[in-house]
Amino acid sequence: MTVELINSPVLETERLTLRLPRLEDLDIVTEFINSDRSRFVRPAEVDKGMPFRVLSMFVGMWALRGYGLFALCPKGSDKMIGAVGPWHPTHWPEPELGWSIYDPAYEGKGLAREAALATRDYAFDVLGWETAVSYIHKENVASIKLAEALGCTLDPEADNMDDDNTLVYRHPAPSPDDDDGSQEAYA
Repeated sequence: MTVELINSPVLETERLTLRLPRLEDLDIVTEFINSDRSRFVRPAEVDKGMPFRVLSMFVGMWALRGYGLFALCPKGSDKMIGAVGPWHPTHWPEPELGWSIYDPAYEGKGLAREAALATRDYAFDVLGWETAVSYIHKENVASIKLAEALGCTLDPEADNMDDDNTLVYRHPAPSPDDDDGSQEAYA
């Protein structure tokens, strides 16, 4: 049985539905965490319980902060193919917008960009964030390219949590006059 969090938003884009992660996503999270694809977002050593702890952190962020990573699903499907959205563990210096595509069949289609734009709008417009960064491993070329495609700029002055492997990309904040029609529906 899955218990829905109160006021759990669902974001819709042209090709995606972004919903809260749930227990039914555990197999997909497990496959991702146990693959080399997750090497930039997890410790080097993976134990059997890590996927459940990761999924629990996703849901726990929603319960504790009122926001967190969304499960990224192709529109018309409930299959989680990645995670994207606002993220801010208490020990991190700034709120982050994070993303991962779990299923390689969905890479290179612009879905991560579409989801990141929708969740960035959500963070700024609904959550009231005034700034956001993305912490990216310096060897994660795909994420660096996505950050740059989102208009992010490398911020060498930002706190990188004393990790020489982490680059900090700053997201552009919307100006009060911005309305480019990219606003997505919040349910």
